[in-house]
Amino acid sequence: MKELRFRQVHLDFHTSPHIPSIGTKFDKKQWQDTLKKAHVDSITCFSSCHHGWSYHPTQVGKMHPGLNFNLLRAQMDACHEINVNVPIYLTGGVNNLAAEEHPEWREITAEGKLAGWVSSPLEPGFRKLCFNTPYLDYLCRMIEEAVHLFPDANGVFIDIISQSPCCCKWCMEDMAKEGYDPLNPEDRKQFSRRTLLKYYQRTTAAARSLAPDMPVFHNSGNVTAGNRDILPYFSHLELESLPTGGWGYDHYPMSAAYCRKLDLDFLGMTGKFHTTWGEFGGFKHPNALRYECAAMLAQGSKCSIGDQLHPSGNLDESTYELIGAAYSEVEQKEPWCGHVRSAANVAILSNTAFNPGSTPEGAWAPYGEVGASRLLLESHIHFDALDQEMSFDPYQFLILADDLRISPELKTRLDAFLARGGKLILSGASILRKDEDVPAFDLPCEYAGVNPLFPGYIKAAPEFAPDFVKTPFVMYQPSHRIKVKSGTSLGEIYDPYFNRTYAHFSSHQHTPYQPDPSGYDAGVMTDNILYFAHPVFGLYAGYGNVALKQFVAKAILAFAGRELPVHTNLPSQGRATLMKQEDEKRYVLHLLYVNTINRGSKMEMSGGNVRNATTIEVIEELNPVDNITASVKVPETIRRITLEPQGIELPVQQTDGRYEVKLDRLTCHQMVVFHY
Repeated sequence: MKELRFRQVHLDFHTSPHIPSIGTKFDKKQWQDTLKKAHVDSITCFSSCHHGWSYHPTQVGKMHPGLNFNLLRAQMDACHEINVNVPIYLTGGVNNLAAEEHPEWREITAEGKLAGWVSSPLEPGFRKLCFNTPYLDYLCRMIEEAVHLFPDANGVFIDIISQSPCCCKWCMEDMAKEGYDPLNPEDRKQFSRRTLLKYYQRTTAAARSLAPDMPVFHNSGNVTAGNRDILPYFSHLELESLPTGGWGYDHYPMSAAYCRKLDLDFLGMTGKFHTTWGEFGGFKHPNALRYECAAMLAQGSKCSIGDQLHPSGNLDESTYELIGAAYSEVEQKEPWCGHVRSAANVAILSNTAFNPGSTPEGAWAPYGEVGASRLLLESHIHFDALDQEMSFDPYQFLILADDLRISPELKTRLDAFLARGGKLILSGASILRKDEDVPAFDLPCEYAGVNPLFPGYIKAAPEFAPDFVKTPFVMYQPSHRIKVKSGTSLGEIYDPYFNRTYAHFSSHQHTPYQPDPSGYDAGVMTDNILYFAHPVFGLYAGYGNVALKQFVAKAILAFAGRELPVHTNLPSQGRATLMKQEDEKRYVLHLLYVNTINRGSKMEMSGGNVRNATTIEVIEELNPVDNITASVKVPETIRRITLEPQGIELPVQQTDGRYEVKLDRLTCHQMVVFHY
């Protein structure tokens, strides 16, 4: 496996045919000097773009009408002279030139409409094509030509890879031939999956038609947990996750928690834009890039920053000053960030993988999974995420969030996990068998189904109560009714007087709670199972209720705290991960802190020349935090503790089996290295 470099740029170049003088300001020396000053060691450059044009002579496609020389060759040669890698980019799922010349290649919905990003010829935007049409043959010829013209390319990146249930003439004919029923939505979905796998097989073969070890990545905007049947067609993973482009700052840590468990090198991909791709003249503050790159390193990955090249071919000076501010720091930190593995002993069982189809429309994961990830991040509990094929052996605690019900196969594995001393954290319906509304585990409580009254309220037991709430606080969805017989109750459920309907309602929102508790409990803690009666993780994803977070976090820390590898007093916006470099005989504790702020608002922007405005999570200042303490619990004997990359020695102090450190001040990111 070819190892990824740490400091990459993804250089978009989607350029309209109506723009002239393409690449006329490309200057080899300026290009090289700019990349060197920005500490870039790999840059993905374009063979073809979403508009459909190629940026080099081609016998298969068409070279951009405003280009009169081999721009990609000039870029690649300039980069290789200074030891900068150049993977090449080809558009995949969208191609406007192909769509205009062959409109019959477009994806068609079951209603007979054009599928994809734009459905009308009057809309500006890119056209989605069906991989079951002759377009796939055309795309494979484009890929084969590119790798033969550029045998020195350092990889192939193919973009916008998805396949909707399509009803074009080729899909209709092939569904009939292969025994699928076009009238059945599930059959159309299965056929689209078959088409997508055909895409992966053929395009990967095309990319490796000259060099069998050519690195290949197919980009779909998100790596879906459990989609293992496509992984043989990938050499590595690139996790597209632009925090200001719709992904948010919590998406990448959750995606990385899964991807680092796969046997593939991976990188994170952010952008230099204030918003997202295609934003010419848009710049985020350099402190944002500094934090985002540090956060990638902390999750065990390499880094990539998205940019868009001006049609003139000239790299933007301000952009590469921003990139250089981040990558100069990444370069210093690389020795402590390569060849690492996660030291987490907590894992979330991915609802996406164990419960396919559970992701709501428009979301990137089920809400319970999102909420569990977010709550652990804010509680500084380092975690991994697992699919069905991953082992439970490295973990002491497994989290099954909200709606992940227990199949017989999963029950067998969990029973073995409990038998060897593992512990489970369950919530909502994850206590139940998959096909029967009865508990899958023998808990010391009576189960009485789902509460018909909601929202309920929790009066937490004193040891789990939020710091600022002593009275019942609202839970926005129904609980599962349990009565605890032994073990520790997490608190009491209070029912509302009635459900809100037209016949009876009270005040602006939900009905208040009755004065007396319902007799049911908010959850139970035993020696090896912690159960929350509400779908607490999805509720936290949806509402962000601080009282709820403190209640859940206090219960988890009481249940698991002594055994967690990392303790720290970082504020909730801080992040902590622990990675192990076995070859170097050391653990690397990453401590991060940043204060984000929501700016902007929803605004309709007239004319169609710019995107509509929306709220954006912005990083401007990197405010320091003082007097940060942290401790780690590891099986090895620690000989030295250092702050890196500064090389500062700290005293080795151990209390109750934990190695302790104190930082007078933390700004953005600090690596604390425990040498054994």
